[in-house]
Amino acid sequence: MKVRGMQIWGLLLTLLGWIFVACTMAMESWKVTSVGGQGGSSIITVGWYWSSLWRACYTDSAATSNCYDFPVLWAVEDYLQIVRALLMSGMGVGVLGFILSFAGMECTYIGGKDHEKNRSMFTGSFCHVLSGLLSACGYAVYAHYVSAEFFNPRFDGLQFDLGTPLFLGWAGCAFQITGGIFFLVSVYKIRSQTYSRPLTSIVPAVEGKASRSSHTNLSIISELSSKSGVSSISELSSQSHISPVNTRVSRTRRTSRRKSRSSVKSAVYRPVRSSMSSRLSRSDLNRRKLSAPSRTATHFFIRNSYL
Repeated sequence: MKVRGMQIWGLLLTLLGWIFVACTMAMESWKVTSVGGQGGSSIITVGWYWSSLWRACYTDSAATSNCYDFPVLWAVEDYLQIVRALLMSGMGVGVLGFILSFAGMECTYIGGKDHEKNRSMFTGSFCHVLSGLLSACGYAVYAHYVSAEFFNPRFDGLQFDLGTPLFLGWAGCAFQITGGIFFLVSVYKIRSQTYSRPLTSIVPAVEGKASRSSHTNLSIISELSSKSGVSSISELSSQSHISPVNTRVSRTRRTSRRKSRSSVKSAVYRPVRSSMSSRLSRSDLNRRKLSAPSRTATHFFIRNSYL
């Protein structure tokens, strides 16, 4: 049976049992005896004496009843006070059990979270069982007192039999205890589902998570190692490839610098040389021009002197 079905059955049984107990509190004829009606008499007179928790009555054959209400609480016999106390306390505990069990049922939306609902259901079921036991103890006390008078040979008074309310009350107590057991079983099922079953499913799940985490860690480590290896290899290879390239580039740069410097020097020195050469040529020409008239003059002087 499912948890919800057990809780509904428990609620119905406890409610029916509590109603039975409440009805017996107001019913008459807890103990009954009859007088008269002996055979052979011309006039048959029959009467019934019966008693409840609140009063004692006599009813004759004409259906007329004469009742005597019990006085105040402390003027009643001791066993009646005990029975009243047990039944009334059982009913009060039953009401508390109804409130807690109704709040803790699975089909209701009150009572808080699941853990709190389970706690209230467990407390309510315990209250129902306790209510049934208290009521049963009250009926047992009353039945024991009546049966002790009935089976006592030295007792000279009226010997009463057990009335219908006692049996109806015992049936109500049985219903209450059974409903409380249904509630307890439902709580046990819920706890077994939430604690035992998930543990069995959590273990492989945790193992799977651990294995997955180990695999992921291994994969991460392998990836990191591969990345580090590849990076180191790539760095080494890049360094090994780059180093000759760098040397070549540096050499080409040096040669290009030298060539550029030489070209710059040649470009600078060429106009200087050309200018210097042009200056030298001009100076030579000037010198030659100057030297040429002197020579002609000397030649002219020599000619004149010889003449």
